[in-house]
Amino acid sequence: MLLRDEQWKRIEPLMQGKDGDRGRSGANNRLFVEAVLWLARTGSPWRDLPAEFGPWNSVYVRFARWSDKNVWQNIFQVLREDANFDEVYLDSTIVRAHQHAAGAAKKKGNRLLAVLRVD
Repeated sequence: MLLRDEQWKRIEPLMQGKDGDRGRSGANNRLFVEAVLWLARTGSPWRDLPAEFGPWNSVYVRFARWSDKNVWQNIFQVLREDANFDEVYLDSTIVRAHQHAAGAAKKKGNRLLAVLRVD
């Protein structure tokens, strides 16, 4: 589990589909949140979600619905209150550089035309 029990108790009231809400109740909100956190932590595509979290498409559809209703924003606002930044990991595969930083050849067409121009 990625969430500690005290974190779960703080965000549980923010969940959609809990007992007492109108409509259908979520089967297991904590398992669903853990599935989304697993995907975020591993960077895996939705189709690679382990079977113990349920069908990947069902998890995705529920994730998208919660995103539309800003449920995730509310959850992360609560969780960031006890964030611990003693260790921060940065995966360099997501860092993009400008094409000139990558050693691409410079365009020289404009300079050549300026030299050939006769006034």
